[in-house]
Amino acid sequence: MAIPPNQPSPAPSLNPLRKPLVRVLLLTVICSLSYFLGFYKSITPTPPQSPLCLLHLKNLTTTHQNPPQPLNFEPHHSLSLPPKTQEDFFPFCPHNFTNYCPCQDPYRETQFNTSRFFNRERHCPKKNETLRCLVRDPAGYRRPFLWPKSRDYAWFNNVPFPRLTVFKKKQNWVRLEGDRLFFPGGGTSFTMGVKGYISEINRIVPLKSGSVRTVLDVGCGVSHECYCNLFFVINKLFNVLDVPILSAMPSYDRIATPGFLLIAWSSESLSSKNGKVDPNPVASFGAALMDYNILTMSIAPRDIHEAQVQFALERGLLVMLGILSVHRLPYPSRSFDMAHCSRCLVPWTAYDGLFLMEIDRVLRPGGYWVLSGPPINWRAHYKVWERTPQDLENEQQNLEDLARKLCWKKIKEMGPIAVWQKPTNHIHCAQKLKTWKALKFCVDADPDAGWYRKMDACITPLPEVNNIRDISGGAIEKWPKRLNTVPQRIRIGAIVGVTIRTFNEDNQWWKRRVSYYGSVLKSLFVGQYRNIMDMNAGIGGFAAALVNYPVWVMNVVPSDAKNNTLAIIYERGLIGTYMNWCEPFSTYPRTYDLLHADGLFSMYNDKCDILDILFEMYRILRPHGAIVVRDHVDMIMKVKGITDRMRWTGKVLHSERGPFHPEKILFIDNSE
Repeated sequence: MAIPPNQPSPAPSLNPLRKPLVRVLLLTVICSLSYFLGFYKSITPTPPQSPLCLLHLKNLTTTHQNPPQPLNFEPHHSLSLPPKTQEDFFPFCPHNFTNYCPCQDPYRETQFNTSRFFNRERHCPKKNETLRCLVRDPAGYRRPFLWPKSRDYAWFNNVPFPRLTVFKKKQNWVRLEGDRLFFPGGGTSFTMGVKGYISEINRIVPLKSGSVRTVLDVGCGVSHECYCNLFFVINKLFNVLDVPILSAMPSYDRIATPGFLLIAWSSESLSSKNGKVDPNPVASFGAALMDYNILTMSIAPRDIHEAQVQFALERGLLVMLGILSVHRLPYPSRSFDMAHCSRCLVPWTAYDGLFLMEIDRVLRPGGYWVLSGPPINWRAHYKVWERTPQDLENEQQNLEDLARKLCWKKIKEMGPIAVWQKPTNHIHCAQKLKTWKALKFCVDADPDAGWYRKMDACITPLPEVNNIRDISGGAIEKWPKRLNTVPQRIRIGAIVGVTIRTFNEDNQWWKRRVSYYGSVLKSLFVGQYRNIMDMNAGIGGFAAALVNYPVWVMNVVPSDAKNNTLAIIYERGLIGTYMNWCEPFSTYPRTYDLLHADGLFSMYNDKCDILDILFEMYRILRPHGAIVVRDHVDMIMKVKGITDRMRWTGKVLHSERGPFHPEKILFIDNSE
């Protein structure tokens, strides 16, 4: 209808939505809000679980009712590919490499100087000598006994070394019973059994108080003096004859090649009553300390009495190959609450007291040093040891003098056991050293350096304090409170980027992550795994989340990591070591049930070939073990392509950060 003249036009509509531009803007805002809301929900973590849930298996394992489905990054096409052939898989190593330890190769030992036992340290293969094959299992290998039964029993076929059962027969340490080995807990110094021996120590050192959580047990496996003297004579003999030695270790099963002569002697021929051989079994001491909730790092070199370190790991005990020699032990300063030596026969006063100074470096302020065996209680045993009273008296006097120069206080000597205590600070010690003009403090700027760093004949200074009653570096809480208490090194800002807030957040994240792992690896919380390694441990959050389960975790901190966090791990009451993953680890094959690698391959991608790291993981993983790899999706797929060729079956899943985050997880589970 036409509008009559002289009448005003109708007012324009006041509804802004009728304008095209406004409608477009509104639609854009709604779409954006919907997108960000969905993205937020996918990445927002669920509220952190209460620590109490870690105490209840049912609550923890049912957090994820429906395990996520594996991701498929393979191209989708209709062409059928030919099945994989043997050429597509990596080859197996020869059978004689079943117990191969790359950095403790007995043949390689012969190429190094025997002075100060340097030949027995780590000597890893060169790049062109790296073994790129899959180490085989021994014939008849069976899944190890579950903990705690494994502490007392092991299948003989898993560690088939019969000579050790004969050699240790009189010590009541190991017996062969049918197809299994039984470990009663005896030993040369453990006349009342290892539990009785520790009860004697507990009368001097407060083992039950929670103040002692981490212990270093220095084993030997074979006497330094006996081994080196005998090896020196044989080495000289064959140098004269111009005949190279292939191996001086009967436990090594490599076959001699033309042009080499294999030298071996029986364990029985080295048995002696003079106290220079026949040491105590490796890690039995640490096994018994578990009853006190104490973690023990046992170290021993590869020995001629067969593989005692391998026996210990087979039993589910914490131990690694190592020796006091030229380089520092691979641990930070102020790590252990107690150090122990039972007939380890280390020449403590030799080389200007170098070895005892290394014990002092890794011992925490106020920590204890426990020594049993020669020369302690020599008056009662000098005839059995076939040594003169004067010789043993002089040896003990030299030891006492060295301990005084280290400012240690002798707590008590009771029967075969003597205990010293390190001072809580160096205020009085600094004054004494000025008067005595004997030992000096080290001027090393990094006392925590422990990877191929040579030892020095000096005292590692403790952090400065203002009062004689103060504890250098700060007081450490008793166990178990210290696990989740912020370590002193974090409080003072010693670690770049690690604060009190990030420490607490890390704890909560790892509780959730471990719960997630349990929804995928069904064997994680039911006792199938015992020996676990965290290959890039950070500040120990993964191990802390597993502390209430019957497992132990070797926390490995790469020596070339951006931050040296191993000292923090020890302050938490956990245990670990330094490592460069471009080299093999100091352990025997088939010694870990679960390997955890968080960001490890991205870290080493430009440093060495990650293929060698995966071959090493194959060597040390047990046949029924599992692997968890967290990394960028591109690296995850690269790793999976290699593990497929190793005959491992893996599946890739999203991390807890959701599908939009590039971090993914590769699970390899051979436990079924």
